Amino acid sequence: MLDLQYFASVREKHAAYESSRREVIKMASDALNASKRAIFALHRDDASAADQLLSDASAALDKVRALISKIPDLVFEGSYRAALEEFVESSLYRQYLRDGNVGEVKGDHIDYEIYLGGLTDLAGEIQRRQVRLATEGKLDEVKKCKDAIEEIIIKLLEMDLGGYLRTKFDQAKNSLRRAEEVLYETTIRRS
Repeated sequence: MLDLQYFASVREKHAAYESSRREVIKMASDALNASKRAIFALHRDDASAADQLLSDASAALDKVRALISKIPDLVFEGSYRAALEEFVESSLYRQYLRDGNVGEVKGDHIDYEIYLGGLTDLAGEIQRRQVRLATEGKLDEVKKCKDAIEEIIIKLLEMDLGGYLRTKFDQAKNSLRRAEEVLYETTIRRS
């Protein structure tokens, strides 16, 4: 009944895919972990450690890309996309702290969905920074954080986000709400 020669080739392709998929998951996990640690370093104002961790994440993503070049379907692997999104988030947060602005994050496979996911998550990181600045009594910086989050939300409102990105957008809007509350409470306590 089965063409055994053809079935053997299908089984071989499947085995190669699954083996490569497991490698992608491991390498993507390394990249995701380095990106998360970069964010934590940035929250501690340790830019040099963050830069090294971002470099490590980029190197791990390069290894994933090399593997994906052999099996292009792996570009849709969830763990890889999550690692890319975390890398975008941490890179944007680094840009924000360094320049006060955010822009492009270069890299293969960083499509609009990954970029927007990282951008929405950036709102939460800025809001966390704002809380720290509020405890330090830096009202001007607290307001700048709120304004940055608000700018992200205003730009995202211009888009018709649905599905996964809509959920992330709603989380970003909650970050704005919390940022407004922190600014209000900080202002009241100061007066």
